[in-house]
Amino acid sequence: MTASSENRITCRLFISYTGVKLPFRLVNQLEDSGVENRNTFFRGYFDEQDRLTGFEKIAYGEVELTHCYEYHNNGKLKHAEITDIDGEVTVLGFNAESNTG
Repeated sequence: MTASSENRITCRLFISYTGVKLPFRLVNQLEDSGVENRNTFFRGYFDEQDRLTGFEKIAYGEVELTHCYEYHNNGKLKHAEITDIDGEVTVLGFNAESNTG
């Protein structure tokens, strides 16, 4: 993870995500021991305001997808950087008023 790695405060594990709009919402939190028998899970990073600053989708022990998020002062999404399994990076910017690029 790049842009938001300095904003990582806590890491929590999840089964999945919901939504089609960024930032995604991670759901069904797991305990650390809950991933021992899972093939796929999400490792979410949260800042001091409990905002999701990024996540990694872990599949069979490998990082398959990453999202990094930055926020405007008003709490709306400012920047998203998405890296797929092939290393392709998509960067999106959003304005502070409407969260549209």
